[in-house]
Amino acid sequence: MIQVRLQKYLADCGIASRRRAEELIIAGKIAVNGEIAQIGAKVAPGMDEVLFEGALVVSKSEEAVYIMLNKPAGVITSTSDQFGRKTVLDFVGGISGARLFPVGRLDFATSGLILLTNDGALAHRLSHPRHGSEKTYMAKTAAPLDDSVAQAFAEGMEIDGYVTRPAVLEIIGADKKTAKIILKEGRNRQIRKMFEGLNIRVVSLKRTAIGKLAIGGLKVGQWRHLTAQEIAYLKGGAL
Repeated sequence: MIQVRLQKYLADCGIASRRRAEELIIAGKIAVNGEIAQIGAKVAPGMDEVLFEGALVVSKSEEAVYIMLNKPAGVITSTSDQFGRKTVLDFVGGISGARLFPVGRLDFATSGLILLTNDGALAHRLSHPRHGSEKTYMAKTAAPLDDSVAQAFAEGMEIDGYVTRPAVLEIIGADKKTAKIILKEGRNRQIRKMFEGLNIRVVSLKRTAIGKLAIGGLKVGQWRHLTAQEIAYLKGGAL
């Protein structure tokens, strides 16, 4: 089994220069097989799992895989679960040999579009809040919505000690219990917490798009490979 120094592996994968890779290791941003890496660590390419800020790092020699899944509610957005609950990877078992990793998260009760890939650099860029990739959701609420709700989303709300970025909320339907929401961040349970802050209960929540990449007619629990055009769009950074 051939092993290489961790900073060389990170550089070969295009994450950073060797010097910058050392800084990332010292800062505790690199994990190997579930443990925070230390300077001097070595890895076996294709064998050890290396994560950069939670995103899988993959050698350029490994074929990149990009998948769109319509996640059902009640499924964990993770590679495994200690309680034995179904994860997003359970739906893509037919992808032989690819070490897939979910891009960002959808909470347990939320359904819809989730991307799975072994392209760690792209996963990191799309999932990190500072990159502001636009995400679209459809929410159904227990109570009718009015313009004050849309205004609160547009102005930003304080939740968990921070103020959210301005978000677009469009009320849909005669009963005013459905809303289309567009965010440029995606913090943990953000939409649900924003509604909770307004004393509104969310009945269901589904993510329908990331940028211009839409879930379309993909049925719940089904997945497909992204097209070459979709991959180019994601890598182009214009989300």
